[in-house]
Amino acid sequence: MQNNTPLLAITMGDPTGAGPEIVVKALADPEVQSLCTGLVIGDAETMRAAADIVGIQMDVHSVSNPGDVQAGSHTLNVVDLKNVDVATLVRGRVDARAGKAAYEAIEKATSLALQHKVDAIVTAPLNKDALNQAGYSFPGHTQILAHLCGVSDAVMMLVADSLRIVHVSTHVSLRDACDLVTRERVLHVMQLGEQAARAMGVEKPRIVVPGLNPHSGEGGLFGSEEQQHIIPAIEEAKALGMEVRGPLPPDTAFLRAFRGEFDLVVAMYHDQGHIPIKMVGFEKGVNVTLGLPIIRTSVDHGTVFGKAGKGTADPTSLIESIKLATTMSRTARKAG
Repeated sequence: MQNNTPLLAITMGDPTGAGPEIVVKALADPEVQSLCTGLVIGDAETMRAAADIVGIQMDVHSVSNPGDVQAGSHTLNVVDLKNVDVATLVRGRVDARAGKAAYEAIEKATSLALQHKVDAIVTAPLNKDALNQAGYSFPGHTQILAHLCGVSDAVMMLVADSLRIVHVSTHVSLRDACDLVTRERVLHVMQLGEQAARAMGVEKPRIVVPGLNPHSGEGGLFGSEEQQHIIPAIEEAKALGMEVRGPLPPDTAFLRAFRGEFDLVVAMYHDQGHIPIKMVGFEKGVNVTLGLPIIRTSVDHGTVFGKAGKGTADPTSLIESIKLATTMSRTARKAG
């Protein structure tokens, strides 16, 4: 590894989207190059085409072993899966072949991480429709990674600057999300979130738990989930030594965290956590998967089909994902 910096496996994402283009832009960024060594997992010809599209001169170097990466600011190291026919690639269009290629990149990157051949993986976006057309019935990256790692459950955290939000549930209906607010689940997510915040450099995370209901249930007037599940989870967390406040009204809990009063917010469902993070950091949000035996970060946006092939897609979220994966990798090295 170059200068003993963390080695990160970067998946190319769906090749019909803007993923390969933002990967090239991110790995050409001088700050990224100073922090880590990037190893693209995907198709070498697709990455060459992406470099041409964005107008960045890159020498695409195919490697079979992560230990063979070459140094150089204009070198793009790629584990070449040879799984894309660039001549027939139509950018901006859902394609089952692209979904299959994107999945295979995730599969390879995860395998390398499980074998400790890379320090972490960072994923570019995939298209859920293409993924399902290719025969992979997963709602998204989180569930794929849980499957590949042999984990029954994985938890989503979103990060933008100092705002960190971990989710009790994500891709389920709002009706089902309410049923998932249990004492056990809330406590489990809180524990994973605290561990992740520590890995991100927060020595003693200050945690806030919003309620599920308006005004956190107003003492039971607007719902009983707070009394039956959320408050018992908070009390158990405190007994375990965690610094936790709540349940606070959701409409103020996020604001207070954004202003720096808390280091971690435990959102009760998908939109409760996603809306505030995208309000404050849409371009630079990072998705982190917790509960895995590996470190994984990702962009917090889709395949950007509208900009695919134009070279104009913004790499900021991917750059932030790489930075965060680097920080977490360094923490893991110190601990391990």
